[in-house]
Amino acid sequence: MAKQVKPTEGELEILQVLWEKGKATVREVHEIILQSKDAGYTTTLKLMQIMFEKGLVTRDDSAKTHIYQANISKEKTQSQFVGRMINSLFGGSSSQLVMQALGSQSPTKEEIDEIQQYLNNLKKQ
Repeated sequence: MAKQVKPTEGELEILQVLWEKGKATVREVHEIILQSKDAGYTTTLKLMQIMFEKGLVTRDDSAKTHIYQANISKEKTQSQFVGRMINSLFGGSSSQLVMQALGSQSPTKEEIDEIQQYLNNLKKQ
């Protein structure tokens, strides 16, 4: 079985852009990242090349400008990180994670309704 590659923080920022846009050039990704932090173009380029080598992204190099796309799903990545966080920070307790998350952020009424619906569905199982 192939080892799962865990993206670094910088790689996650790039993946967020690709998950949102679907496909993008290095320049497009870099422009979006610049909106939230100071980053060099060559750093973004190098990270995306490394991500391609790791299999985190695919690259269409049929044109002069390479087009990148996420090769791992957002949901699978979130699940991987949440699972690791539950085990390492919350002693395997999902409820402690949820209580901490709800206590540190004020959820909107819509989010509370969505959470309640999810809990109701879990009770039915």
